[in-house]
Amino acid sequence: MRILVTGGAGFIGSHVCSRLIKENHDITIVDNFDPYYDPDRKKQQLEQVKMIGDFHFVHADLMDKQECRKIFQAKQFDVVIHLAALPGVAYSVKEPLAYVQYDIEMTINVLRYAGETGVSHVVFSSSSSVYGNKADKPLSEGMADGKVVSPYAASKYGAESFCHSFQHLYGFQLSILRFFTVYGPWARPDMAIPKFTERLSKGLPIEIYGSGTSRDYTYIDDIVDGVSAVLETRHENETFNIGYGDPISMERLLDNFRKFYPTMEIIQKPWRMGDVVTTWADIAKAEAQLGYKPKISIGEGIEKMVRWTDSCSG
Repeated sequence: MRILVTGGAGFIGSHVCSRLIKENHDITIVDNFDPYYDPDRKKQQLEQVKMIGDFHFVHADLMDKQECRKIFQAKQFDVVIHLAALPGVAYSVKEPLAYVQYDIEMTINVLRYAGETGVSHVVFSSSSSVYGNKADKPLSEGMADGKVVSPYAASKYGAESFCHSFQHLYGFQLSILRFFTVYGPWARPDMAIPKFTERLSKGLPIEIYGSGTSRDYTYIDDIVDGVSAVLETRHENETFNIGYGDPISMERLLDNFRKFYPTMEIIQKPWRMGDVVTTWADIAKAEAQLGYKPKISIGEGIEKMVRWTDSCSG
């Protein structure tokens, strides 16, 4: 298939593109190297993709309607995987309007030109944050009610609504994938697991915000499995949770790190605005309809992260 991947130089995007190239798809990556985190890191990630195989690359800002239109008109894509977005809960509290531009306006451009150029299938990357604070229960797809607790989550929930409206207007197949806390090699440096691994490998203390939290940590290979699986299914308009299905408490996460860093130092910090207490993916729908089955446990995932971090510093 001819597939356009937006944000393909990012953490998730680069891993997705590597898999799709291995599966012999014709891949076009578009990215603007936004400085939310180091653009040089994203360029390194693209180099990793190049080691897998060839792809087309376009350096462009999809918030620019003219640029966006040109990309879609230059090639007839079968599928668009829209991963480009401005991430980060904490930053969204400081700069909420930026998330309207990146996560809603840009998504509208992608949806519009995908529809106008006859794209068959649009895959939109959403987030577990759309569920808001619903602690201590598995979250099924129908439980998102708009009662979110951060501007980032609001932007993702709003973008989902635009996805549904443009699907109705143009009739393309729509798959909304709600990713639960993703980690792995090349993960965003502001996320807990990569930040912990990086600091602990250097003998530095780590910071913990609040208490009593848990996250459904999902290794990047399992996320990529979910994206790959949805490309092989036929449906009109569906939303799927892509997670591991097991909430990991902060205490349990730290216990896994202690196996590698037994003398680690922890600094307790106050609760951060916009954070939720717990995320917990109900993945029954993805299992039934996509054949999705996550494989990498938190213990195995942490070990992989430690080894990868050590290899990079060595």
